[in-house]
Parts: sequence; C-alpha cells; structure tokens
Amino acid sequence: MKRFRNKWLLLALVLVFLVTAAGCGGGNQPKQGQGGQKFAGVTIRFLASNHPYPEAIKSLIPEFEKQTGIKVNMESYFEDQLTQKLTVELTSGSSTVDVFMTRPLQEGRLFSKNNWYQPLNSYINDANKTPASWNWGDFPKSTVDAVTFNNNINAIPLVTEWEMLFYRKDLFEQAGLKPPTTLEELEAAAKKLHNPSAEMYGIVSRGQRGAAVTQFSSYLYEYGGDFIKNGKAVIDSPEAVKALQYYGRILHDYGPPGVTNMSWPQAQALFASGKVAMWTDASTLLSGLLDPNKSKVADKVGLAPFPAGPAGFKPYNVVPWAVAISAQSKNKDAAWEFVKWLSSPEVMKKAQLAGNTTSRASIWNDQEVLAKLHPGLADIAKKTSPVAVPYDRPLMTAVGEARDAIGDVIVKAIETGGAGDIAAAAKEAAAKVDALLQKAGENK
Repeated sequence: MKRFRNKWLLLALVLVFLVTAAGCGGGNQPKQGQGGQKFAGVTIRFLASNHPYPEAIKSLIPEFEKQTGIKVNMESYFEDQLTQKLTVELTSGSSTVDVFMTRPLQEGRLFSKNNWYQPLNSYINDANKTPASWNWGDFPKSTVDAVTFNNNINAIPLVTEWEMLFYRKDLFEQAGLKPPTTLEELEAAAKKLHNPSAEMYGIVSRGQRGAAVTQFSSYLYEYGGDFIKNGKAVIDSPEAVKALQYYGRILHDYGPPGVTNMSWPQAQALFASGKVAMWTDASTLLSGLLDPNKSKVADKVGLAPFPAGPAGFKPYNVVPWAVAISAQSKNKDAAWEFVKWLSSPEVMKKAQLAGNTTSRASIWNDQEVLAKLHPGLADIAKKTSPVAVPYDRPLMTAVGEARDAIGDVIVKAIETGGAGDIAAAAKEAAAKVDALLQKAGENK
C-alpha cells in the first residue's frame, strides 16, 4: 500500500511540474489566440523613417495585427535621427528594437560590420516560414545586391528611387517652355521663371550640408565626376569642381532664400506651396506633391527625366530604404512575419499606388498600377534604370562623416554662387575623406 501511495505522489508531483512550467514561459511568448493566431500576445517595436512608404502603409497595420495577433508599436524619426537612435541603442547591446528601416548605402557597411542586422537567408529559404507566393525572386538583382553583405541578406529592399525633375506644367506652358533635357536648359529655365518679388523661385534642390550630397550626386556624375575611385577621394577633380560650381550657382542665383537649410521636407513643402517652378530630387517623393490636402499644385505637377550633363545622362538609381530585423530582437519570428508582410506583393502594390516607387519588378508590370501612375513616371523609370549610377553617396563605412565633409563644400558653393575658391574647399574635403578611408582600411 505504501508503494502504491508513493507512486501516486510521484505522479502528482510530475503533473504539478508540467502545469507550472507551462505557465512560466516568460514575457513575450506567442500564444494561440482567436482564429488560430500563432503570435497572439506578442508585441514588436518598429522604428521607421519619416518617409512616404511607412506613411502609405501605416493605416494597414491594424489589419496585420488582426491577422497575426502581433501588436506593432511604431516610432517614426527623420532619417539622421533614426540612424543615430539605432546606433546608440544597438551599441548598448540591450536594444528592444525588433524591426527597423535602414539605408543600405548610408549605414549598411557599418551595421553589417557590427553584426546589428539579423541575416534573413534562413527565413527566406524556409518554406514553412516564407511561402513561395512571397517570391524573393521578384526583387531585381541590383536591389538584392544592395542589401547583401558577405553573402548575408541583411534587409529586404522596399523602394528604389532615382533623381528626376518635378516641374510646374502651368508655368512652363505660360512661358512657352518645354521640360529641360540638359543642365544648360535647366539653368536657362530657372532663370526665366525666377521671380522673387512675386515669391516665385526658379529651382530648388537640397542645400543642407550632408543631406545635399545625394541629390548633388547626379549633377556630379553628369559632369564626369565621382566621389571615390580606387580607394581615393576624387571630389576635388576638375569635373567635380565644375559640378559644384554649377550646383552652387543655380541654387544661389535662382533658388529660394535659406536653401542651405533645406533637406527634402523643406524643398517638398516649398514646391507644394506653389512657390517654386522646378525641383530636382528623389522620385519617391512624388506622393507628397499629389495630395490635394497638402499640395496647392497637385494638378499641375509635371515629371521629366533628370537633364543630361556634359558627360551624358547618368543620374543615380538606388535602394534608399530597406527593412531589417535587429540581431538583438527577442521576437525574431514575429519580426519576420511583419517584415514579410511589409514587403509582400500586396502591401507593396498599395504603397506604389500611394505614390512610392517600390522595388518589386512585378509591381512595375501591374496594369492597375500602370493605369494609376502619374503620367510619365513609368517611362522615366525605364529610361533611367539601365544607365543609372547605383549609388548616390560615397561607398564607405564612415559615409556620414564623408557626406558632411562634402556637404561643407556644397554649402560654400551655394553661398558664393559657385564663385568662391571651390577647388581649395574640395581639396580639403577630399583629404578628410581620404583620412576616413585610411582609418577604416578602405583605401585600396
């Protein structure tokens, strides 16, 4: 009888242990919720840029939450603030970020070097986690290369963008002008349409230090210049100096007051307010000009390819934003569900219809998308892509510091109308970039 009682006592203790263990899974473990939600009860933290893509999909997130049971806490920051915040948090080693938007050309090398990205190869290649319908093969090779470092796929490309010309159709018609096809014609049109006494300015582009570098890049390439060649800065080459002088002159002579304090939000707002005739910037910013609630010129926006320069037609075409999972995330599977959804064909199509220029090839062949695209956008995309330069800034680890050094020269060029000693300023910037390349062992 004693042996029988001991047997039942042991069985009872085992049952108690199992029940206790089931209830002690800890914090943010997935639970089976209503409708079979695998991740019910899980919360993820998503750091986004103040960019048209997250703006376009923000209203769709409750649908994702309902489908999966995952709660998404989204935070939005301006691009440099986002990079700074991520850098501080991830350096600490105790970040609570699960998913974040990232700029492969800006911070990709640094984040990869520090192992802050969770490689996504295993998720993409796992049929149980990623259905064939998600279709990684839908992303063009150039976009895949942009987010791949040392054979690790570190992010999923969300948008592609190229520099192009936004212009006021009504003003061009009134002045008897056609959209400029060369930089010479661009300057002539800016001069003709510039009327500051009526608060109408001929042209705007970014003039704010480091932020200006990416949009200056197309001017640089079309003058025959570049940022780096064979591990050495060439921003002081004769071609680069001529590009700096041109950029400084047109923004000084025909740009708005305070242009050296303008990045894309300020330039976009100025164009949308009806106070500028032309704007050269990224294609993905079109949506902010077409919303009649935000733009006074929503029905007057014309599009044209970036005007060709002395060295020909070679604007940039890049992957400016991708979405990644933090290597420090404690919710990686749930984070992948969100990344997969955020970059799915269905969501990406909605983002494209909202005005973004997205990265999936199939989106650009979708008849519904083509029917609703702003006139000329698809044609410009097809013209630009085959000949474009695939980067819009120096390709290096310390890209932020390099952009600031080059941005200083751009600011000086604008402030002096291109008439200052730009060659000397460019030489000084090149020396700073060379020192950064040498420090990182990238001067080879």
